[in-house]
Amino acid sequence: MPKKIQVLLHGANLQPWQTRGVEQVLTLVVRVEKKTRPSQTDALETAARAVLAILADERSYGEGEWAPAMAAWQDNRIRKITKRARGIEWRRAEALPGITVRGTGVGSLEAVAEVRVFPPTGVDDVPPELFKLQVTGTDFEDTADLPPLEPRVPVLWLSPTLEMSSGKAMAQCGHAAQLAWWALSSAGRKEWAAADFALAVRTAGRAQWQELLATRLPVVQDAGFTEVAPGSRTVIADHPLLTR
Repeated sequence: MPKKIQVLLHGANLQPWQTRGVEQVLTLVVRVEKKTRPSQTDALETAARAVLAILADERSYGEGEWAPAMAAWQDNRIRKITKRARGIEWRRAEALPGITVRGTGVGSLEAVAEVRVFPPTGVDDVPPELFKLQVTGTDFEDTADLPPLEPRVPVLWLSPTLEMSSGKAMAQCGHAAQLAWWALSSAGRKEWAAADFALAVRTAGRAQWQELLATRLPVVQDAGFTEVAPGSRTVIADHPLLTR
């Protein structure tokens, strides 16, 4: 059986080859207009799907234009940062190379999440249009009941014991989706892509969380530089094609 997959993000216990060179960061930008805000769950799900979209994009591997940046990033710490934009800031962000993913509106009575993901850059080379965007202000909430989980749809389970801002949780869900993607076979990846990377995000119950931790499913473990304590396990990726 495969070993349980987990990653300690943002710095600790990395091998020497993982710390060489310039640290890379993948930026996610969520659209937050003055009068419309996405729901919490839609933002988290859309962020995870955006990460999967760029991983699967033909520009991200082989001879693709983003392949060198994606390879350098994935060979190091899979660092992600979430920022927000509105109005002209969003339009400027959309003009940069990247992929915009729209949500489903889950958990919302009116708004649909929009998240744009950009190819990784060095932490000191983030385009100015993205660098100046705010990290704060990404605290969302669900304003409608969440639907029942659909059979065989992958679920990213949030820890019930941690409090994270929406922006932090979006990045963590992106990590979990990426770990699941890495763990899947080529056929499994194709199947997920064909389903437009369908997934759900939910908060696990306390007993359920302990049961999930005892499985071999991918789990995100954070180094604790922001918001959570070092070693915190934040999200578990429960994909039906992965070994429990």
